[in-house]
Amino acid sequence: MEIKTESPKLALSKKITTKKAIIGVIGLGYVGLPLALEITNKDFRVIGFDKDYRKIDKLKAGQSYIVDLPSSVIHKAVSEDGFVPTNDFSKLSHADVIVICVPTPTTADGAPNISYIEEATTAIQQNLSSNTLIILESTTYPGTTEQIVQPILEKSNFVIGQDIFLAYSPERVDPGNINFSVSNTPKVVGGITEACLEVSKLFYETALNTNVFSVTSPKIAEMEKLLENTFRQINIALVNELSRICHKMDIDVWEVIEAASTKPYGFMPFTPGPGVGGHCIPVDPKYLSWASQQHGMPATLIEAADKINDSMPSFVVDRLNNYLVAQNKKLNEAEIVVIGVAYKPNINDFRESPALQVIGELKRAQCKLKIVDPFIESFTIKEEVYNTVLLTETLVQKADAILILTNHKNIDYTLIDQQAALIFDTRNTHFLFKNQEYYKL
Repeated sequence: MEIKTESPKLALSKKITTKKAIIGVIGLGYVGLPLALEITNKDFRVIGFDKDYRKIDKLKAGQSYIVDLPSSVIHKAVSEDGFVPTNDFSKLSHADVIVICVPTPTTADGAPNISYIEEATTAIQQNLSSNTLIILESTTYPGTTEQIVQPILEKSNFVIGQDIFLAYSPERVDPGNINFSVSNTPKVVGGITEACLEVSKLFYETALNTNVFSVTSPKIAEMEKLLENTFRQINIALVNELSRICHKMDIDVWEVIEAASTKPYGFMPFTPGPGVGGHCIPVDPKYLSWASQQHGMPATLIEAADKINDSMPSFVVDRLNNYLVAQNKKLNEAEIVVIGVAYKPNINDFRESPALQVIGELKRAQCKLKIVDPFIESFTIKEEVYNTVLLTETLVQKADAILILTNHKNIDYTLIDQQAALIFDTRNTHFLFKNQEYYKL
């Protein structure tokens, strides 16, 4: 009598639904670590992989390096053996589901750098067994999953859709957001085959207990992610340009935005700032622009928005200089206290932060700088290390100007308001400022 064997798809699906599947997460940064811990919280065993031994050592000790992820959560997951951090990539052979969450930066000329994706995929291929689901979450250009990841995995001689399964699902992590996290943000998934899609959808519904929206291919999911962040980039550029126009016309752009926001349809408020930061908005539109150029299509609007946002740090420095001149002071002799290095409030992430560009320009202008950021102890600009300081009454009193670049909540704005000689606020931080020399972007 012929004995029927269970198909790889059915075997893997059973492991997922019974939570016996071991999950591997490659890349334990702002995307991978919260994802790994959320899956652990759903009673899966997770192996977290990262090349950075410093991160692995901290995680093994139950310590967090992400501000809005408490060390207590990590300590509990590690001590109960639900989460195993490692830099031993041979342990990928133990995983039934592998999620790739590695960085995707750009090169100096703005082209995609997918070397981390290639490296992670090669490590998977070298330790791959049948009945395994691989999902790419790193933001990338349309076609990466099929043109880069798939051929590397196929070197194992497994058939995708039959022996192993491959899909793309863009990450939607927003560091510091207290309302939306990995667990309550819907997922978008596109599989190489229908079987790949079905297994991936089952995985996210079970491991994250969230809504999953299926699309017909990885390309759709890859492009969807670029649309999300390019939408934000273009609208931020629009309001940044509007702020410059309003400044020339002596109009309060913040009041304009507030008034426009009363319309219940057809308008979504965005706010101006010293530029754009983080790994998404400054980078992802460049991936879309590059991809469009590969197909002979100019990305005129995207590139124009990029230029506007890139010009904002210089605009901030020029405005600050004008305010100092009005007080008969010189920028190159001024003592400036900069508030905030992180690219957004209440986090310790300063990747691509516009504050770095502003600080760099002020340094070149030979200002005397003191930098305050309660979430960041030190940072580097072009190999020069900067250390942050505490905000004190003496510091504020001695300063020729206070420049607010990041509106962290745990800053003593009352002290600044009462003691500062001049305040230039690029974030409309505090509606109660009464200082006569208070200026908004």
